[in-house]
Amino acid sequence: MGTTADRFKAAVEAQELDAVEELFTEDVRLYSPVKFTPFEGRPMVLALFGVLLRTFEDFHYVGELTGSAQTAAGPDGGSADSTVLIFRATVNGKQIHGIDLLQFDEAGRIKEFTVMVRPQSAVHALGEAVLAGLVEDGLVPQE
Repeated sequence: MGTTADRFKAAVEAQELDAVEELFTEDVRLYSPVKFTPFEGRPMVLALFGVLLRTFEDFHYVGELTGSAQTAAGPDGGSADSTVLIFRATVNGKQIHGIDLLQFDEAGRIKEFTVMVRPQSAVHALGEAVLAGLVEDGLVPQE
């Protein structure tokens, strides 16, 4: 069966949104490089993942690091078991190099998810593509 991180990697690379869903807590938070406040709750995070799976081209994980890290949520910012997944992808012709920081609850489900990407031009391209997808899906109003 593998770890939650193993199952997450396999589901994302296979673009199986249903398999990703069961790995998130109900109150999961996703911290994005293109939005200051997190996306909150399983329905919103899954909707965002639907957009991301359509947006990324040639997405693949190229490395993994495990350990623990302080979480962003909560007044004391407690520590949680964590995995960093290193990825590469393309968005609108821009090469992206990034990481997914997965932080787990006591049951091993993903409670916090932080995405970081580089370079700056890729962050911009990703932000535009994700916003367009969120608008297309009716998740945010068109500006």
